[in-house]
Amino acid sequence: MAAPPQDGAPGKAAAARAVAEAHRGQWAFVLAATVRVTRDLDLAEECVQDAYAKALVAWASGGIPARPGAWLTTTARNRAVDVIRRDAFFRTALPLLADDDEAVAGPADGDDIPDERLRLIFTCCHPALAPQDRVALTLRLVCGLTTAETARAFLVGETAMAARITRAKKKITAARIPYRIPDSEDLPERVDAVLTVVDLLFTTGHVAPDGPELLRTDLIARAAGLAGMLGDLLPGDAEVAGLRALILLTDARRPARLDASGAPVLLADQDRGRWDRAAIAEGLVLVRRALRRRPPGPFALRAAVAAVHAEAPTWEETDWPEIVGLYDLLLRRRPTPVAALNRAVAVGFADGPEAGLAALDALAGDPRLAGYPYASVARAEFLHRLSRAPEAAAAYEQALRLTSNTVERNFLHTRLATLPPPP
Repeated sequence: MAAPPQDGAPGKAAAARAVAEAHRGQWAFVLAATVRVTRDLDLAEECVQDAYAKALVAWASGGIPARPGAWLTTTARNRAVDVIRRDAFFRTALPLLADDDEAVAGPADGDDIPDERLRLIFTCCHPALAPQDRVALTLRLVCGLTTAETARAFLVGETAMAARITRAKKKITAARIPYRIPDSEDLPERVDAVLTVVDLLFTTGHVAPDGPELLRTDLIARAAGLAGMLGDLLPGDAEVAGLRALILLTDARRPARLDASGAPVLLADQDRGRWDRAAIAEGLVLVRRALRRRPPGPFALRAAVAAVHAEAPTWEETDWPEIVGLYDLLLRRRPTPVAALNRAVAVGFADGPEAGLAALDALAGDPRLAGYPYASVARAEFLHRLSRAPEAAAAYEQALRLTSNTVERNFLHTRLATLPPPP
C-alpha cells in the first residue's frame, strides 16, 4: 500500500528523503537480489541504480511504497530480466558468478531473503582478492558508495580507485568465485575474512593513516553498520559478536579522545564520564556472548581487552595483568606483530617501564614493526617515564618520520617539547 500521492515540491522532497533512506538501509539487499538474476556485478549495479532513479520520479507522483526495499528489488530485477531477454546476455553472463544453489530467472516477489546480502558480502571479501581490493569492493557494492566516495574514503584518486574496483571484479570472474554462502567446513575461515575487512575499515576510521583529521567518522559509521548487518545475518556467530563488541567498546571512548583544540587525549587522561555508557553496556553483553565459545576467537579476545578498559573506573584501576593474560591468549590463537606490541605495552603498565622496554626489545628484530610508528611511540613513552630524555627524543623523532597523520604529528611534537632540554 503506497502513501497518498504528493504533488509539487513537497512530494519530490519526501521522495528524495525516502530514496536516500532506502539507499542507506536497503542498497545491499537490492543489489544482492539483483545479482542473483544477472550473475554479473556491473549489470546488477546498472539495474539497481536505474531502480533508484525511477523511484525518485515514481514515489514523488504516486506515493512512497510501504516496503521501499521490495519495490526497488522488483524494479531492479525486472529491469535485469528485460536486459537479459533483449541482449541474450544470460548465456554470456552465467559463467561470471557461479551459483551452485539455484538459477533465478524472474523478478523478486518482495519477500526478504536474509542470506542474499551474505552472498554479496562473501563474494566481496573472498580470500582470493587482495585485502585492499576487498575493502574497496565492500564499500562500493555492500555499502553503496560511489567510486568517487570510495576513493575519498581512502584518500586516493578516483581513477585509481576505479581501476582497483575493476581489477577486483575481473578477479572474481577469472577465479570463478562462486556467488553463494560457503559450505559449513569453509564458513569459519570465510567469516574471518569478512570480519577482517570490517575491522580494517574501522581501524582506518579510528585513527586515519594520513590527512588532517585523527578520526574518519564516515568509515567508523560504515564499519559499525556492516558489523550490525553481520550480527543480524549471523546471530549465532561468536566472532561476529566479538567484532561488534570491539567496535562498540572502542568507539565508546570517542567523545573523550580529543580536547577542545582537537588534540588527542591519552587514554590515561581521558574523562571517563564522557564515554558512551550505552554503547559500553551493549558491548559488554556481546563480549560475554563471544567468550562463550571455547576456545575464544581472536576478535572475542580483543573485545575482552577493550572491556577491561571500559570497566575500569580510572586509569590507575585498570587490570593490566588481566590485559597481559588476554594478549597471551590472543598470541596463541593469532600471533601478529601488533598483538605482540600491545602485549609489551601492557607489560610496561603492569610491571613498570623497565619491563615494558625489555618486552619491546624482544620485538626489535621483527621487520614487520620497523615501519610501524606506534612501536617507536611506545618506546619513547617508556623512556620518557624513566627520565631518559635523549633516548626518548630519538624515539619520538623516529615516530615522526613514520607518521603521516597531521593530528598525530602535532601530538608527537608536543610530547617532544615536554622533554627537558639536553644538558
